[in-house]
Amino acid sequence: MQTINDIGTLIVSTLGTCGGRPRIEGSRITVQFIINEIKAGVTPEEIVTDKPFLSLAGVYSAIAYYYANKDALDEEFAAYDQDCQAFEAELSSGTVL
Repeated sequence: MQTINDIGTLIVSTLGTCGGRPRIEGSRITVQFIINEIKAGVTPEEIVTDKPFLSLAGVYSAIAYYYANKDALDEEFAAYDQDCQAFEAELSSGTVL
């Protein structure tokens, strides 16, 4: 008999991992990474081929999680991108040790 997986367990958020951002359980692959790949035209199957430790169910769960929480995650992703751009600017200016 096959084991049935509860898809609600495929996306997790853990304070000490990936800054607490939602990610595919058992990995450090965030929902944001998956969505960025999808928006760039990468298919879920290609993501799994590139990262064989992921399951197709995990990738599709990340996509579903995003669309179920789109407004909040779009805000979170934008804030994260701004933080990254600010850090890159600091690195480029030589003000970060």
